[in-house]
Amino acid sequence: MQQHTFLLPDPFPLESGETLAGARVAYRTWGRLNAARDNVVWVCHALTANADVLDWWPGLFGAGYFYDPADWFIVCANILGSCYGSTCPLDADPATGAGRFQSFPLLTIRDLVAAHEALRQELGLAHVHTLIGGSLGGQQALEWAVSQSEVFSHLVVIATSARHSAWGIAFNEAQRLAIEADATYFENRPGGGDAGLAAARAVALLSYRGHDAYAHTQTDPDESRLRDFRASSYQRYQGHKLVARFDAYSYVALTRAMDSHNLGRGRGGVAAALAAIRAHTLVLGITSDVLFPLVEQREIAAGIAGAVYGELDSGFGHDGFLLETVKIAAALEGFYAVARANLT
Repeated sequence: MQQHTFLLPDPFPLESGETLAGARVAYRTWGRLNAARDNVVWVCHALTANADVLDWWPGLFGAGYFYDPADWFIVCANILGSCYGSTCPLDADPATGAGRFQSFPLLTIRDLVAAHEALRQELGLAHVHTLIGGSLGGQQALEWAVSQSEVFSHLVVIATSARHSAWGIAFNEAQRLAIEADATYFENRPGGGDAGLAAARAVALLSYRGHDAYAHTQTDPDESRLRDFRASSYQRYQGHKLVARFDAYSYVALTRAMDSHNLGRGRGGVAAALAAIRAHTLVLGITSDVLFPLVEQREIAAGIAGAVYGELDSGFGHDGFLLETVKIAAALEGFYAVARANLT
């Protein structure tokens, strides 16, 4: 599916009071709008994903799966700050012609949502049947459902939060410290901070999985080994794998945006913000998730009138929102059935 580009109003205003000149959003669509224009599914992606949801969420999106383009008009847009087609720190500042790198302005979750809201209006999608996202994508979906409460009929959020926790911010800061420990990050060039980014990814993985997951997949069968353990090589492999497809400047920008997430900011608190959501809502938590624990999912569900709460029993930790697609699809079946029943 071809990737499209939408040019945002120039300059694009940001929550911090700064502006972003020459901003664009990359997006993809699949399927067709039906005659009633009520089959739209909008996907909000996570930290290092892109607009190709059929690639990174297989088993849930695609031909023969729950969200089949034969039935749904699917939209997924890359977030501002990401290096997959939307405006990011590697791009040139129109005023100088040079890459922004560390001078890229502060983005918040509300800025990411505002950019996609502008795209929604450009596409002429007055109503969206389902808004769905996990992790950082879930934070975006919640923010959007609060700010545009009449647009979305159904909201599905998985392994996310109403406000980014001190625990999550601490993990992000540890990752940024790893990047800043790489002197090349301060050279403000493509590839700057790559070694630090690899280390940051190794830190992040500890929050994405957990003790039991590592024990199951990374324990060495050779009990005589004294170094070069399987878990060590896995951390290095995953770090190099991310470096091959992402960049340190975007990673810093997006983790800072994640830290900014707070539905209650300027709205009288989280509870008041959640109460403003009008969509039929499904909240899914993952039993082994240490980054977004179940207590955060319960808070979301308790705060939204009529929300359906469910737990995915998984040993994959936070990554379960990407991997447990069969269980997610089953939860969606039940959720839509309840939503239909409430309409009759």
